[in-house]
Amino acid sequence: MSTQQETVVVIGAGGRMGQRVSANLATSPYQALYCETSATGIERVNAAGRTVTAAATAVPQADVVVLATPDTVLGQVSHDVVPLMRDGTVLLTLDPAAAYAGLLATRDGVTQAVAHPCHPSVFLEWTSAEQWADTFGGVSAPQDVVAAVEDAASQGRVEEVIRVIYGPVLDVHWVTVKQLAVLEPTLVETVACMVGTLLKEALAETVHTVGVPEPAARAMLYGHVQIALTNALRGSHSFSEACEIAIAYGRETIIKDDWKRIFDDGELDRVITRMLRLEPSTR
Repeated sequence: MSTQQETVVVIGAGGRMGQRVSANLATSPYQALYCETSATGIERVNAAGRTVTAAATAVPQADVVVLATPDTVLGQVSHDVVPLMRDGTVLLTLDPAAAYAGLLATRDGVTQAVAHPCHPSVFLEWTSAEQWADTFGGVSAPQDVVAAVEDAASQGRVEEVIRVIYGPVLDVHWVTVKQLAVLEPTLVETVACMVGTLLKEALAETVHTVGVPEPAARAMLYGHVQIALTNALRGSHSFSEACEIAIAYGRETIIKDDWKRIFDDGELDRVITRMLRLEPSTR
C-alpha cells in the first residue's frame, strides 16, 4: 500500500513526542490526523497550524495509530482506541514498557508494534550546525531506531512510518519486545542515563565542595567524557596504566559487585513496575 493512500492518526499530538511525530508527518505523503484532549495540548496543535480531530472520528479512518501519550496512561488509552480501529491496521507505541508489561489492549485484526529512537549517536559525523543543534533527533541529525512488531508481514509497512516520524533515520533494527525493553530502560536509562546524572553530581562536587573553578572543571570533564567513551566503546586508544588503576578504584568504590543483576528478568519487571507506577500484582 502506498504511503499516499494511508492515514496515520497521532493520539496525544500536543505532547512532547506527539509534536515531534506530528511535525514530520505533516510534511510526509501520509494523510495525518491529530488527536488531543488537554487544553494546552490543543493549543499547541493549533499553534503549529494543525487541526485537532476527535479520536472517535479519526481512529476509524486510520491505517496506523501512533500512541504518543505518556507511558503511565498508554494502557488505558489503548483500551479506548483499539475498539475503534479497523481490521488490518497497526497500533504503534513509542516506548516498550507498556507493551512488555502486557498493558496494551489487543484484538484480532490489529497488529501491535513498538519503535523507540536511539537519538543521534555520540559518534555521529556532524556535517552542519542544524545537526549539532538536533541533539534529540527527528529534525536534522540522523539516528537509528529499534523496533518490534508482532506480525512479520507488517514489518515493511511499519518501517515506512518509523522512517517518517523519526526521520532522518539511518537504520531500523528489529528485535523482540522483551529485547527492546532490556535496551530501554535497562541499558540506556538504568545505566547510561544514570551515569550521565552521576557525572553531573560529580561536577557539582568538584566545583562547589572542592572549589575548582567551574570553567576548568567543565573543560576537563567534557573532554575526558569523549575520550573515555571513544577508548572504552570504540577502542580508539588504550587507557594509561595509571588510569586503569584509577578506573579499578572507581569500580571498587562506586559500583556494587552484583550490579549485573539488573539484566535479570525479575529486575526488568521491577523497574518497569516502578516506571509505570503499577502495583506489583499488575505484572
